Amino acid sequence: MPILGSIIKKAYELRNIPFELKGKTDALTSQKKVLYKLLKKAQHTSFGEHYKFNEILKQDDFIKAYKEKVPVFDYNTMFRKWWYRSLNGESYVSWPGRVKYFALTSGTSEASSKQIPVTSDMIRAIRTTSVRQLVSTVHYNFPIDFYEKGMLAIGGSTHLNYNGTYYEGDLSGIQAGNIPFWFQHFYKPGKRISKEHDWTTKLQEIVKKAKDWDIGVIVGVPAWIQIILEKIISHYNLKTIHDIWPNLSVYVHSGVSFEPYTKSFEKLFSKPIMYIESYLASEGYVAYQNRLGSKGMHMVLDSGLYFEFVPFNDKNFDHEGNIRENPQALTINEVEEGKEYALLLSTCAGSWRYLIGDTIKFNSLEHQEIAVTGRTKHFLSICGEHLSQENMNRAIKMLQDELNVEINEFTVAGIRHGSLFAHKWFLGTNDELDPVIAKEKIDCYLKKLNDDYRVERIEAIKEVFVEIYPLERFQNWMKIHGKEGGAHKFPRVLKNDKLKAWEEYLLNQANLK
Repeated sequence: MPILGSIIKKAYELRNIPFELKGKTDALTSQKKVLYKLLKKAQHTSFGEHYKFNEILKQDDFIKAYKEKVPVFDYNTMFRKWWYRSLNGESYVSWPGRVKYFALTSGTSEASSKQIPVTSDMIRAIRTTSVRQLVSTVHYNFPIDFYEKGMLAIGGSTHLNYNGTYYEGDLSGIQAGNIPFWFQHFYKPGKRISKEHDWTTKLQEIVKKAKDWDIGVIVGVPAWIQIILEKIISHYNLKTIHDIWPNLSVYVHSGVSFEPYTKSFEKLFSKPIMYIESYLASEGYVAYQNRLGSKGMHMVLDSGLYFEFVPFNDKNFDHEGNIRENPQALTINEVEEGKEYALLLSTCAGSWRYLIGDTIKFNSLEHQEIAVTGRTKHFLSICGEHLSQENMNRAIKMLQDELNVEINEFTVAGIRHGSLFAHKWFLGTNDELDPVIAKEKIDCYLKKLNDDYRVERIEAIKEVFVEIYPLERFQNWMKIHGKEGGAHKFPRVLKNDKLKAWEEYLLNQANLK
């Protein structure tokens, strides 16, 4: 019996406190404690003094008082009114002390990078939740030697830029400097390769070192993990990745729905793989999957994050996905299963009632388990069809299954068509696919998946267009825009200038032939 694996698993078991809270009452109690601690610690910051946190804390119903006194912020308003001061080196702006780190993130819809503050309290909270997720693996009954295998984690470059006041870079870089000493032995591809900026160089280094590693877990965004595994298989002339990593058992994915990638990944493995989803954003570690067979992720309700849930409907959001003034915001005990909500976060990094931009739904209130359904601005509703990213992912999965093709990337746009409207799909695949058949199938699936779409398809959406492109077109687009590799995702919906730029790019590529 491997001694190290036995020790590690035993340590996990000893730390395996039942973190999961049962029922709405325990969940609300936990969230109340979190909000109270956040308000108390930040009451003497500029933000806390401006919104009178000290008075909010005196109220019997301080949650209600908090919602009444503090408005909802998106990134632009939070940065313009408060966070820019932290960037200039000012301390005690929206969280005690001076912010040493800023995570750069553009999500999938913004043209320029966002700078999200990452405080020492947030680093500790993320580390705590990461350890909890590792601890939860004891539920899966892996063999002892599983706990001695390497973990390949693919994010952005871990190199951080320092401007004399603060460090900025990918969240993975900020985390890399705070990895527990006992975990560094297992962490791949290691510090040197992880610091590499250039994706092509990093990919080559990973392929070169792959033969020296014994990987048990892979972590990363599906599109880029797929590229890495395919490169390794091709370079070493393998049938599957298990020919070089026979102990690979777990893939932890995040960032996008995994459904469209299922068929592509099945070809890469010769053994069963456990797929585990996590929800780590630059703003905090929101949730992770911790139950065998669960289709949702357990929300982290007691570690520096306070959540509010805004029903994702026309009352609270306009047709562009912008949140309206004074939206309805629910607490954890007021939500319902199956309904879609946008998340507001108040955190130990100085975010307050902050619209993170993701939409979720609860699969299980008993276990506080959620699924990410999309982005507030990544949906189509140009005439009331309310087509969610979840609908799109499902339709693509159904198309792949029925026609036995791999569609590695896709994006959708709503366009004018005469006096009415149309949907335009761009599919990325290296398989043979007739666009006319793809159009008919997708249209049929969506009519079954979404009643609003079915109605509007008769009245207002007069046409559906499908264009097929090699996967390379999507990958080159990401490269051109500096979003190659790591945690970057291709946007599932294109609007306005983004759509115009994408179509110009496709036209230019066609003219090069």
